[in-house]
Amino acid sequence: MSLALRYAWFAALATAANLLSQEAVLALLRSAGYALYGAMAVGTGVGLYVKYVLDKRFIFAYRTRSAAHDLRTFVLYAASGVFTTLVFWGSELGFYHVFDSHAWRNVGAVLGLAVGYWLKYRLDRRFAFATARGAVAG
Repeated sequence: MSLALRYAWFAALATAANLLSQEAVLALLRSAGYALYGAMAVGTGVGLYVKYVLDKRFIFAYRTRSAAHDLRTFVLYAASGVFTTLVFWGSELGFYHVFDSHAWRNVGAVLGLAVGYWLKYRLDRRFAFATARGAVAG
């Protein structure tokens, strides 16, 4: 399978993990005033972790030397996602507020995640998983 196809597949898996965890939080907090924002935060964390594990192993073939090195790599990975998360959240909330619909909120989330993942690959390749950081050959 080509790198681009694998990356797209993993982005879809992380997107599904994100949206499913959002739905779980919304089901639990349906009556809370800010349930959507809590759901978005949980979904982002779940999607981030799923994508990190898949990218590290199957996209960048990156093996860390220790738990501390893995933590540093994850922090760089998460930091590269700050801007892309803003793109994703802006798209999701924008669609939600413009169309006032749960279905359209999900469309905005998927579009925002797609753009975000496209940008994130370029950032991760340059910063989080750069071989100059001392990855173990995998």
